[in-house]
Amino acid sequence: MAEEKKGFMGEFKEFIAQGNVMNLAVGIIIGGAFQAIVGALVEKVIMPIVGAAMGGVDFSGLAITIGSAEIGYGAFIQACIDFLLIALVVFWIVKAYNKAVTPKEEPEARTCPYCKQEIADDATRCPHCTSEVSAA
Repeated sequence: MAEEKKGFMGEFKEFIAQGNVMNLAVGIIIGGAFQAIVGALVEKVIMPIVGAAMGGVDFSGLAITIGSAEIGYGAFIQACIDFLLIALVVFWIVKAYNKAVTPKEEPEARTCPYCKQEIADDATRCPHCTSEVSAA
């Protein structure tokens, strides 16, 4: 059986129509919007608090001049601090989300000591073998 030749455009249409490509596109768009929210939170809320706690220190202006070249190491330090703060905020958001959506653990089912079948927590008699069992 010879496979039908699709051509470049046919293969491209098939690739784009796959669900994982669409999921990736939606994820990138939502990620961009989420980055704006987290960035604003860090820049407008957390960084002013950190700056006030550190006495208004801004590392971005720190530089060293070697010959005619200026090495702005302060911008690197500031970018590292921003990264750590953004990572911390994302961690808090993910932790809160996981706590909100994680289902509560169901209590472990009781088993009848005689027939080893599952029984209700408040059962006083096993529905399978009719043996009397102590209430939980």
